[in-house]
Amino acid sequence: MEIQSVGVIGAGTMGIGLAQTLAQTGHQVTLLDISDRILERAETEIRKNLRMQHFFSGAAPSLSATNVLKKIQFSTDYQKLKDIEFVVENATEKWDLKKSIYQKMDTICPAETIFAANTSAIPITRFGSVTQRPDRVIGMHFMNPVPIKPMVEVIRGYHTTEDTIKSAQLLLQQMGKDSIVVNDSSGFVTNRVMMLTINEAIFILQDQVATATDIDRLFKGCFGHKMGPLETADLIGLDTILYSIDVLYENFNDDKYRPCPLLKKMVDAGLHGCKNGQGFYNYVQGQKVAS
Repeated sequence: MEIQSVGVIGAGTMGIGLAQTLAQTGHQVTLLDISDRILERAETEIRKNLRMQHFFSGAAPSLSATNVLKKIQFSTDYQKLKDIEFVVENATEKWDLKKSIYQKMDTICPAETIFAANTSAIPITRFGSVTQRPDRVIGMHFMNPVPIKPMVEVIRGYHTTEDTIKSAQLLLQQMGKDSIVVNDSSGFVTNRVMMLTINEAIFILQDQVATATDIDRLFKGCFGHKMGPLETADLIGLDTILYSIDVLYENFNDDKYRPCPLLKKMVDAGLHGCKNGQGFYNYVQGQKVAS
């Protein structure tokens, strides 16, 4: 049976992309965050994204921006989740914050509601451990930007059942996404590899082996990557990169995950990448500009 209603926790970059994609594929969406100001910005971003998507694709949209937005309820009230079938959580990569969200959702949502953690590195089994439904907790690692990325990494926690996995895959199929299921491990497959690559690229920059531009050009020119590791870091957000590296370091207790001092310094300085206009490159409205 198709999933009709989906809750999305967190109206940041990932939550905005998820809410938009779900609404465009016919789902009723409840997008939650802590303030009306954040939600108003999210609505503005979704409206802009829909306009730009139509402009670049040249195709007539299946739903107008107005009709897409009608499918999204913007709210700060967790009680709006009391009849939701499926929830995808996208809060900042801080365990104490995420833990409190799962505990709150667990008391409000029906027992059959599935919780999906869209996390960069935190093990999925840990999320299940703070709920009364560990069998219905799963990882769904979406990539940014959500509307155009075709694949999602699905993570099976220790208690996650096959029925939960099938429901998650069904939702992704409804969204037009392919998926691959992997077992639980901090960082899973994609971020366990990618965060190491990005962190080492930052060490190379710190050691003055090459400029940021040349590091990225080498990855694109030699390996055919669409983006270099430092461009990717800016897109994800340097603060998110640091949180993820810290989680990997904590879980594996391995020095290879030691965050580069330059990364820490940039995050302390508020250089978070595309999201606030300055990282390894400069950005205006999310678009890279000449430095």
